[in-house]
Amino acid sequence: MALSLVPTPYFAPLQTERLQLRPFEPADAVELHRLVNDWAVVRMLSTLPFPYPRTLADEWIASTARDLDAGTGYALAITGREGVTETLVGCVSVRFEKPRLATMGYWVGRRFWGHGVASEAAGRMARWALANLDVDAIEADVAIDNLSSAAVLRRIGFREAGTGRKRFLVRGGEHAVIRFAATRDDLFGDLPRGAATVGPEHPAPPKPAGGSKPLVLVAAAALIDTDGRVLLARRPEGKSMAGLWEFPGGKLNPGELPEAALTRELKEELGIDVAESCLAAFAFASHAYEKFHLLMPLYLCRRWKGTPAGREGQALVWVRPDKLRDYAVPPADKPLIALLRDFL
Repeated sequence: MALSLVPTPYFAPLQTERLQLRPFEPADAVELHRLVNDWAVVRMLSTLPFPYPRTLADEWIASTARDLDAGTGYALAITGREGVTETLVGCVSVRFEKPRLATMGYWVGRRFWGHGVASEAAGRMARWALANLDVDAIEADVAIDNLSSAAVLRRIGFREAGTGRKRFLVRGGEHAVIRFAATRDDLFGDLPRGAATVGPEHPAPPKPAGGSKPLVLVAAAALIDTDGRVLLARRPEGKSMAGLWEFPGGKLNPGELPEAALTRELKEELGIDVAESCLAAFAFASHAYEKFHLLMPLYLCRRWKGTPAGREGQALVWVRPDKLRDYAVPPADKPLIALLRDFL
């Protein structure tokens, strides 16, 4: 089969204010070759040759389709709009080399330098990966003389994690690099569940007088189906601790009782109706996060009306008790997971 006929696996494009990140298509090869066959670009990339052969663009695009289909890597085209025409700008990717760890790379064509494109694309990719893939951290490294790329990583929330050496094909040997890393806390923070990431519209909880941490009250439910499976919901991108799995629930409003808050949250989050009489108190979590202290009662629920569905874009999964420990959860939920597994 000719390379030009390799189908592109479906992947919902990621949007930013100015850009779209989508899978590469065979028709991108000509423009990809034109952008990357540039010494100023290739000298900062460790694995590419120079000159960059035209046929290599076809082969590489076909390989990205295979990786995407297998779920072993996500190399996405960065595109923008010039009038009504889609324009290829560069590439951003994440790959998996160690368990629960992704490696990110990116490049942008020279004529798009200086416009914040790399920060916009790399930041979107990093946040998406931590929120949607089974990883706890993302690593990236840049040549020590690549000051612009290092600035991009710092700007989007990565922190320096040391230095090292890496082989650069076009430089004919090893070269010094700066290593960067980012976790969920770096990119999303650790606000209470139900809160978005810190920003002007979503400040961190106020710190009370005396230096103590604010107390945040949250109610959560372990929904148990007729097969004895427990429902976990994945925190979506845009939420604090995005990508972790949790029991559905949320913060109590002022003066609200935990049972009332939980029935409200389950309706808003999952579209199900739960009577307070169907909520059985089971255990509670008390956990000190960096900026607040969480107190969370967990209720068991075996009866509800409706079919649970992620109304806030969150993924849902029904998990057998002995498999609960296979899912990455917020620190406060870990002891509850163990108690629930032993109980069921």
